[in-house]
Amino acid sequence: MPQLPLEGIRVLDSTYVFALPYTGALLSDFGAEVIKIEGPAHPDTTRNSGLAGSYPEHDLGDDPWNRPSTYNLLHRGKQSLTLDMTDPRGRDLFRHMVRVSDVVMENFTPRVMRAWELDYPNLRKIKPDIIMISNTGFGHGGGPYSNNPAQATTLEGMHGHCWITGYDGDGPNRVGASFVDFLSTWTALFAIGSALRYRARTGQGQWADIAMYQAGVMFMSDYLMDAISNGRDGERIGNRHLYRAPQGCYPAQGDNEWIALSVGTDEQWQSLCKVLGREDLAQDARFADLLSRQRNHDELDKVIEVWSAERDKYDMMHQLQGVGIPAGPVLTGKDVHFDPQYKSRGFLERVEYPEERGLGSRIFMGRPYKFSNTPLRIRGPAPTFGQDNERLLKELLGLKDDVYQGLVQDSITAEIPLAGNPVPRIPQERMVELGLMAAWDPEYREHLGLS
Repeated sequence: MPQLPLEGIRVLDSTYVFALPYTGALLSDFGAEVIKIEGPAHPDTTRNSGLAGSYPEHDLGDDPWNRPSTYNLLHRGKQSLTLDMTDPRGRDLFRHMVRVSDVVMENFTPRVMRAWELDYPNLRKIKPDIIMISNTGFGHGGGPYSNNPAQATTLEGMHGHCWITGYDGDGPNRVGASFVDFLSTWTALFAIGSALRYRARTGQGQWADIAMYQAGVMFMSDYLMDAISNGRDGERIGNRHLYRAPQGCYPAQGDNEWIALSVGTDEQWQSLCKVLGREDLAQDARFADLLSRQRNHDELDKVIEVWSAERDKYDMMHQLQGVGIPAGPVLTGKDVHFDPQYKSRGFLERVEYPEERGLGSRIFMGRPYKFSNTPLRIRGPAPTFGQDNERLLKELLGLKDDVYQGLVQDSITAEIPLAGNPVPRIPQERMVELGLMAAWDPEYREHLGLS
C-alpha cells in the first residue's frame, strides 16, 4: 500500500467542540498518529452536551460518553489520552508528550496556555522544532477581544456577515450552518502542511496563530472596500449578486422545489433568452447589459419564474449547464444524501467498530478531495475515553507501573469522565409527536443495510 502523506507524524490534539477536532480527524485520514487529549473532569463537549448529536439506536448504553454521533465523527481514527492539565503532574506529562511529537493543536483562550506555561515560547524550549496550532476566536496578542471566548454562530455577527445576509428590509441573519468552523478546519490544515514543509527545509518549527474572527472577515473584502471608498455599510441583497444578473432561486415543478441560476456575461444572457424561448428579450434595451439587467431585475424574475415553475429542477440544470449557464437544483439535506453526484464521490465511508463497543457498522462523511497516488480513507473508529492511557504513558513515555497506578488513583488520568452527564433521550415515538422528528422507522437498520 502506498505511504500516506502524513505517515510518521504525531499530533497532540488538545482541542474541543468542532473546528480543530475535525482537523485532527482529517490528519488521521492522511496517515498522522493523532492523540486526542482531554481532561478527566473536562471531557469534550461533543460527548455529553447538546452538541453530542444522536446516539446509536437512540440508546445511551453503559458508556454514553463514547457513543454520541458528533464525537465519533470528529474523532475517528484517533487515540485517546486523558490528562488533568490543572495539575502540575498532568502538565509535566503533556510536556513529555510534546518531546516525542511533531504538532500540537489547542483551542483554549490565550490566557489558559500561558498560565500553564504551555504556550509556544515554552513549548519550543522543550522541542525547538515543534509546530503549534492555536485556534481562538480573536487570536493571540494585544487585541481588545483576544481573551474572549467565541463560537462560530456569534462570530458571524462580529465579522460582519450577518449584516449582509438576508433580504432587503429584513434584520441581520446568520447562515444556516456554522461555516466559520469549517474555515478554521481548512485554515489549520493548510497551516500544518506549510509548517511541516518549512520544518523539512529549515529544521525549525512554527506557531500558527489562527483567529476565527479574521478568517470570517476575509469573506467581507468587497464590503470593507465599499466602506473605505464610499462610506457605505453594505446591504442585504437576498439571492441577488453585486455583479451578476439575473441571479436567484426560482420555483420549479413540484411542491417547494427550486432552481438556482446565475448569469454573469452578456453571452450567457443571450443563451438564457434562447432557453426561455424569449429571443425578443435579447434585443430589449432594458436588458442590454449588466447594469440594465440589475435595474430591471424584478421584471426578469417574473419572466424566469413563469418558465421555471413548469419544469423539473434537474432537467433545468442540465439544460442550462448545457449552454454554459451556471445552474443547480436547490437541495434539501435529504436531497443531497440521495443526489447521484454525492454518491459518485464516495463521500460516505463505513467504519467497523470492535464488537465489545456495541456500535456495529457506522457511516461517516469522508473528505471533499481525493489523492491519486495515496487513496485516503477513515482509518478506524473514534477511541473510547482514555483508551490509550496505559499504552501511551507506559510504552511511549516509559512510566513504571507503580507511577501509572498512582496517576490513576489521583485521577490525573482516567477512563471514565469525572464530570458531565449525557443529555436525556426522548423516545422516538414521542419525538415524532413533538415534531422533533418527521418520522420513525423501526426497521431502519435493515433498510440501510446495517443489520
